[in-house]
Amino acid sequence: MTPDWDALDAELELWTAAGLRLPLWWRDDDAVAGSAALTRLEALAAACDIPVHLAVIPEGAGADLAEIVQTSSHLVPVVHGWAHSNHAPDDRKTCEFPSTRPVDEALNDAEQGIDRLKHLFGPRLQPMFVPPWNRISPGLLPWLAGLGYAALSTYGPRKRELAAPGLVQINTHIDPIDWKGSRSLLPQDQILAPLLLQLQARREGRQDRTEPLGLLTHHLVHDAAIWEFSETLLRRLLDGPAHPWRYSERIS
Repeated sequence: MTPDWDALDAELELWTAAGLRLPLWWRDDDAVAGSAALTRLEALAAACDIPVHLAVIPEGAGADLAEIVQTSSHLVPVVHGWAHSNHAPDDRKTCEFPSTRPVDEALNDAEQGIDRLKHLFGPRLQPMFVPPWNRISPGLLPWLAGLGYAALSTYGPRKRELAAPGLVQINTHIDPIDWKGSRSLLPQDQILAPLLLQLQARREGRQDRTEPLGLLTHHLVHDAAIWEFSETLLRRLLDGPAHPWRYSERIS
């Protein structure tokens, strides 16, 4: 064990000693079709016995993906925007649903997304909206429930349980990929140190302990190091106070 993992293990022991339970969920983004990486993702979910919420890009999603999901007890499809296309100005961060985009146009894409995936996945689809790049104009949020969405998922500890009336916020909090550098695994201390701080804040009541702790992955770009870390982290958390969380378990 490294000191980084030792500190995490010690924190998890404090949770267990206090009789606390940690809801843990997993979101994996950018699915459109079956692949060897998706097969490996499903196998890891099955091995750890935790569902993976598959954020599917509606515009490019195919029937083969629907067939894979229908036969899996561990893949839970949710809506990943519409086309994963950037509509932000050049001087802004990448975003499919920015404040600069016409509201009607953005909402039409969000509605197309849930409608197309309902057609593909039927009742297996869960009405969670995952905006690409984890960014969305706050002005769009009050409209999402009217389109059929019941949850929003971005990144970072939520500020409140409801992002808008009828729209619960269920975010992710752990991203192991070095997007701005190697695009492989971040140095482990850069993943585990922030996680440790979040767990401490939750245990001490300074952050929302009821929000499921979310692991965010992107199976299509994983290398061996990312796969290995993800499995190690999941198993460590689940061997401690964490228990698998599935969207259908949410409190309405």
